[in-house]
Amino acid sequence: MLRKIVMALMIFISFLLESAVFCHFELANVVPKFTIILTSAFGFMRGEEDGMAIGFFSGLLCDIYFGDVLGFYALILTYIGFINGKFSRIFYPEDIKLPIALIVVSDLSYGVLCYILLFLLRGRFNFPYYFASIILPEALYTIVVTVFVYPVILKINQLLEVREKRSAQKFV
Repeated sequence: MLRKIVMALMIFISFLLESAVFCHFELANVVPKFTIILTSAFGFMRGEEDGMAIGFFSGLLCDIYFGDVLGFYALILTYIGFINGKFSRIFYPEDIKLPIALIVVSDLSYGVLCYILLFLLRGRFNFPYYFASIILPEALYTIVVTVFVYPVILKINQLLEVREKRSAQKFV
């Protein structure tokens, strides 16, 4: 139960950071995607189910606040959480290279999917401009923020795991 409360709180905080706080710290007209950082991190730390749950609820908040269609961002972030969850078998908490790589690939994939589904299908064919002015700067900003945010997420997850192990031992 504690894990669900903490995860809900983390989703809300990441959404607030992305939509209300870091909108005042825009660089090159982009903000870092805290929802992608959180979705990817819980995906490869906890597996597909937690990654999908975090992605769905993070995306749902984004849909309510940013989206034109309910479920668009929820679907994309759910897939990102699922795919990152596939890497939970090779995840080592001490190694930061895999998390950084997965978060970068997730952010780039998110940007390309949003371009294809939101702009390309409407006849806007200027992908090089969109990539250079939005997708790439957003990914770079997200990488920089990930270096500082990921250790906090990792520590919270480790504390929750220790608490779950302690409570599981009480029932044995």
